[in-house]
Amino acid sequence: MKGACRLSFLGAAGSVTGSCYQLELADQRLLLDCGLFQGYKQLRLRNWEPRVEAPERLGAVILTHAHIDHSGYLPLLVRLGFKGPIYCSAGTLELCRILLPDSGYLQEEEAAFANRHGLSRHKPALPLYTRADAEACLSLLEPVAIGSTFEPVAGVTVQLRGAGHLLGAAFARIEYEGLSLTFSGDLGRPTDPVLKAPAVPLPTDYLITESTYGDRRHPQIDAQGELAAWISKACARGGVTLIPAFAVGRAQTLLLYIARLKERKQIPDIPVYLDSPMAVDASGIYGRLGSEHRLTQDECNKMCRAAVFVNTPSESKTLDTRSGPMIILSASGMATGGRVVHHLKAFVGDPRNLVLLAGFQAPGTRGAALADHVESIRIHGEAFPVRAEVGQLAASSSHADADELLAWMRQLPKPPRCTFVTHGEPQASDVLRYRIQHELGWRVRVPEYRERVDLDREVTSETRDR
Repeated sequence: MKGACRLSFLGAAGSVTGSCYQLELADQRLLLDCGLFQGYKQLRLRNWEPRVEAPERLGAVILTHAHIDHSGYLPLLVRLGFKGPIYCSAGTLELCRILLPDSGYLQEEEAAFANRHGLSRHKPALPLYTRADAEACLSLLEPVAIGSTFEPVAGVTVQLRGAGHLLGAAFARIEYEGLSLTFSGDLGRPTDPVLKAPAVPLPTDYLITESTYGDRRHPQIDAQGELAAWISKACARGGVTLIPAFAVGRAQTLLLYIARLKERKQIPDIPVYLDSPMAVDASGIYGRLGSEHRLTQDECNKMCRAAVFVNTPSESKTLDTRSGPMIILSASGMATGGRVVHHLKAFVGDPRNLVLLAGFQAPGTRGAALADHVESIRIHGEAFPVRAEVGQLAASSSHADADELLAWMRQLPKPPRCTFVTHGEPQASDVLRYRIQHELGWRVRVPEYRERVDLDREVTSETRDR
């Protein structure tokens, strides 16, 4: 090779959030993803630390998908001086137009709330970035077709291939002077009821793979039937079913299930409210991106008609004065912020009610605490006793499990020189590392946060991972 090729793990190493990788290719630098850290406070504090040296000299960013733990640092990166293009799929662009301004708005709201109630030691508490910052970064997003090849900087070619997981999600294959790297992003499931299966990976010298569920297998149960059982149980006691749901992806799948269950009379015909302007906006995108999912137009229409859309804050507050049975889907999926935390304050203390968790709950989040069946949760500086039933859907994940990740890797025609296991909690990453090493016979490593690897040198698992 003419120039050095170095890879730095600036996020999603040792944790499941903050996805961000820097590629140094001779005198050029690229970022793969640029996400926020979420969960434990010590992780969230990393968002306030300098992430990338000299952002103004970065050549480009390549974005695998729109989830905030992959895209949410972009507004700050741009505010700090980055001016280059941000390449992503058309679906990711549409979702970022919804997610990123909302992220800035929520941070402004949380800072304002902390200032009004004296909940921060900072005087005043400031948002990490604002809605205006987020909207400013959107002008740099450049859509590219999934499956096409493009050149983000001179001498580097990239191809995005469908990853499932979320509308617009892709994994990225990068080539530079005969060297190839593949970044999995977040991989979806081959049998997802809504999204298409991940594409077959192409030969690659280095593979960087996620490991969110690297130590688990998803149960083989009927997701719709599981949802019906939880809702029916809460309805029978006249309770409110509150579902913290990711506004993009999970909320729409649950609405589709609810529509089908009502149509088949498998749950009572009770009121359903979608209390998330983001989720309302995202639901309409499914009709425009029909090539990326399995749904017919009729099913998209049923999904959008399954709930009453709640838009204004006053309409949201009114829900807290009502009694069950009813269903409220509200963001965020890990109950870290947004309108769902106000609903939790209203409903978590009543044993008739049900809080139904519908996705991965990162350690340190309020959702993870609820999943661990804590006796009380803290919201806005106050403790609220948890008397409502807390359930968790076991069959609703949009992430590939360990077996599905390995099956995807087995499609590679030959082993990579080295596989790096990232984007997982330490146990999940290490279990997947062990399986890749012993079942596939590949060289594999679990990198550390901020580790920098020279890819033009031989890297072996035997010397680094025992």
